[in-house]
Amino acid sequence: MIIPWQDLAPETLENLIESFVLREGTDYGEQERSLEQKVDDVKRQLQRGEVVLVWSELHESVNIMPRNQFRG
Repeated sequence: MIIPWQDLAPETLENLIESFVLREGTDYGEQERSLEQKVDDVKRQLQRGEVVLVWSELHESVNIMPRNQFRG
């Protein structure tokens, strides 16, 4: 189930994105990016609709995934 990111309190959204970024350990190439920069990148992707917040009832967790990979 997709969770509209706009419905979350800003602090909750920030915490979810930070948790996602830290969990993913994404490689950003030659230049290291700060946590704040990575969080801002994900926020922009949410705003553009490129990624979505997804609630998994099976795992009882929230994840962030590319919209085109979500099968709900």
